[in-house]
Amino acid sequence: MGDPVDGKGTGPGDSAGRMTQYYKKDFWSAENLKYARPHHRLEKSARVINRIAGGRTRTLLDIGCGPATLQRLLTPNIQYSGIDISIPDPAPNLLEYDFLEAPIGFHGKKFDMVVAQGVFEYVGNFQAQKLEEISGLLNGSGVFITSYVNFAHRGTDIYWPYNNVQSFEDFRGSLAHYFNVERFFPTSHNWNHSEPNRKLVRAANMHISANIPVISRILAVEYFFICSARG
Repeated sequence: MGDPVDGKGTGPGDSAGRMTQYYKKDFWSAENLKYARPHHRLEKSARVINRIAGGRTRTLLDIGCGPATLQRLLTPNIQYSGIDISIPDPAPNLLEYDFLEAPIGFHGKKFDMVVAQGVFEYVGNFQAQKLEEISGLLNGSGVFITSYVNFAHRGTDIYWPYNNVQSFEDFRGSLAHYFNVERFFPTSHNWNHSEPNRKLVRAANMHISANIPVISRILAVEYFFICSARG
């Protein structure tokens, strides 16, 4: 796709006229390897997805799938497909391309479930366009599950490649233009702005699927958003 040598690219500027930097295949080839082993958010999302599917046969598209680690955590009734700019181990159900340079899709199919974890922090000024594209991929009763970092955390540490940093309210408002936001809840709570790594803390956070007044606002690391298609 003509990636720059340093694995970076630039796109449309923001409202202040600054260029937005996008990381390309060279960057993601190394970055995606960090997620070959399941981490807390991925394990919790799999738990949420399996519960929503409820044992029924469901098709699922994983946007920004990387090494497709999520696939290993899902129940057999979920038919998994994934797309990413860099896929370490190609497979028939995985499609490698830059979905910022082309519309999001998978051979013209529609899906019962679409997932995008750790994606929207990197889409810069393409956010609205990509949300609209995803809305067109859902079956009538389809579910869209996405995550977004809580930048209001007491100890926010903004990862340096992020190019789309905004408030919880702004991100939720953008989602609401294209989907019904049915509910949202923290991926985890942690005093530090990172996923919990102690066994008991991880276990407790795995089962929290509600917002805790005041606490979630300042200690939620990220949020999951469960959305349905707008009628």
